[in-house]
Amino acid sequence: MKITVVGAGGNVGSTVALTIAQRDFAKEVVAVDLEIKKDDKSFFPSKGRALDQWQTAPILNFDTRVTGTVSYEDTANSDICVITAGLPRRPGMSRDDLLSANMGIVKSVTENLVKYSKDTIIVVVSNPLDLMTYVAWKASGLPASKVVGMAGILDTARYRAFLAEELNLSPKDIQALILGGHGDSMVPLPRYTTVSGIPVSHFIGEEKLNAIIERTKSGGGELVGLMGTSAWYAPGAAAAQMVEAIALDQNRVFPCAAYLDGEFGLKDLYVGVPVLLGKGGVKQIIEIDLDEQEKALLHESADHVRKGLEDLKRLS
Repeated sequence: MKITVVGAGGNVGSTVALTIAQRDFAKEVVAVDLEIKKDDKSFFPSKGRALDQWQTAPILNFDTRVTGTVSYEDTANSDICVITAGLPRRPGMSRDDLLSANMGIVKSVTENLVKYSKDTIIVVVSNPLDLMTYVAWKASGLPASKVVGMAGILDTARYRAFLAEELNLSPKDIQALILGGHGDSMVPLPRYTTVSGIPVSHFIGEEKLNAIIERTKSGGGELVGLMGTSAWYAPGAAAAQMVEAIALDQNRVFPCAAYLDGEFGLKDLYVGVPVLLGKGGVKQIIEIDLDEQEKALLHESADHVRKGLEDLKRLS
């Protein structure tokens, strides 16, 4: 099993690579990123981080070989590829500027990956997540089931962590589901939130639960406010969990950004829904029952994603 991680010179990508290596289900992890030139010197972040990670193998007891590269040729015959590459929004940069830049990056990365791994499965982490997953799908020429975005696992992890903290319970026992776009329009579902099968409403009042839901929606922004940059541990771990489910054909049910073709009344867009994840990627989209309010919120969130798609098409 060969896994490629693009953008592995950065925090998210390097976390994905190391987490996969630590889980020890792959033979090889190839960490890809650009050469950086500064003050007439060349630096190779992906090579350096990969070497550092490989040197933890005797300590952390894993056999997965981690190698760094700047060449896509080294990714040939990858079973699964993870794309974390992209730019953060910088001062003076408009939303269109960011969208256009990351669209170009993800398109180029995807085309290079499928050039050398024609039947790979792609997991997208780059932001804006739902839109970049769509870009990767279009650029890859792969079936939609083989291109999937990481969003809901991260969002539910934050939601579950906040609940565990509030209730003083183990996060292992909390299960939850979040639908919709990755961002402020996400749709947490209290009806599908349980503690060891017991509805969460048994443990917490509506007011406190709503406060946790709002904190979850702005969870990424909270971390940016604390660190001055976006998160990487939880996003990296979430992507690695998806890779493991696919690689080991675990048939896990996860909320992921998947392509919808009529499911939930939505068509021709990627948005967060529950999927069955295993060999081959998305095996099934699971259409759960939603009440009228939940449906309205999901469609409202999807409208945000669709507006972004219109902007993509305008900029392309």
